[in-house]
Amino acid sequence: MPDNESRRNRIRAAWAAAWDRGEVDAIDELLADRYRRIGANGTGLGREEFKASITATRTAFPDLLTVIDDIVVEGDRAAVRWHSTGSHEHSFLGVPATKRTVRVSGATFARFDGEHIVEEHVTWDPRTLLTALGIIAVGQDR
Repeated sequence: MPDNESRRNRIRAAWAAAWDRGEVDAIDELLADRYRRIGANGTGLGREEFKASITATRTAFPDLLTVIDDIVVEGDRAAVRWHSTGSHEHSFLGVPATKRTVRVSGATFARFDGEHIVEEHVTWDPRTLLTALGIIAVGQDR
């Protein structure tokens, strides 16, 4: 059975490779073939779809940096609190480049089966991103 420190180190290494350097195949060492990433809206991505989403995000934000603020691992569960910053240099989800620097944060809750993560639930507020890009305004009177 893998120990908690080993799991923390594997998560940190895979995230840095994929999110910060765009080496998305590095997460194959961490994520199971049957991996599912479930968002707040209940939709899920498989491993290859998740890798494609990282690539698309990094294309739009080429200087993307994701910092893991905390990792708690206990048994077959892991909780990761993170934040990301990057400059919007290319179109993202149909939004033309704004050249703005954005910061978003969230949390990911993972379940291991042996050596690999089989499921993650991720939570973050996309309104933060849309506000930073100037797409929506917050706190203004109507």
